[in-house]
Amino acid sequence: MGDVISLAERRAARVDRSGRAGPEGHSAREHAAGARGRSRVTFYFDLASPWTYLAAERVDRLCCEVRWRPVMSEGLPNLGPADGGRGPAEDRAAELRLPLVWPERWPGAVPAAMRVAAMAAERGQAAPFVLAAGRLAFCGGYDLEDPEILAEAAAAAGLPLEECLAAAGGFGRDGALERAALRLLALGADALPALRVARRLFCGEHRLAEAIAAAGLPLQRRWA
Repeated sequence: MGDVISLAERRAARVDRSGRAGPEGHSAREHAAGARGRSRVTFYFDLASPWTYLAAERVDRLCCEVRWRPVMSEGLPNLGPADGGRGPAEDRAAELRLPLVWPERWPGAVPAAMRVAAMAAERGQAAPFVLAAGRLAFCGGYDLEDPEILAEAAAAAGLPLEECLAAAGGFGRDGALERAALRLLALGADALPALRVARRLFCGEHRLAEAIAAAGLPLQRRWA
């Protein structure tokens, strides 16, 4: 393996020396003022999907608190990792100027990685783990079911290695992940990833800009 992906510098840049900065480097007062009128945002994802990788970087940069929620979508209509095939994902990656390398096992579920993502979400550290895992899978073409690759993603996210490896083998987490996907289907979800803004659900990476606008957040041109 190469060097561990580091997310610390970008995240540290958001905090000034006094430790009072909010997202994107704004002061706590500016962040609180800007947060008024914004809706709560939840990001539902499956690490097996290239669309999660294409959306996650932008979701992480939103100027608000985002709840990251893993859902196991394998076998569910329209929500599985192969939804849309390779062509549309490759075209979208080129449009966004993002690299896209296909893992050898794709399409296929990554249950071990999703269990670790669930553990990371419980700790409030899902975002850095998802970013690291997505880069390893869809920038490097690595298999997220490989314990060494999971260890790499865990290290990049600052998660305890032994606990991550234990979570990866924790089959008891699968039921909750599958139920989360079924709840999304019941809400009318027809694609992943999905953003829930208050009571509105925006499904698919292509609706990210629409969800951002609904949340009352600033939209950067390249996010459309």
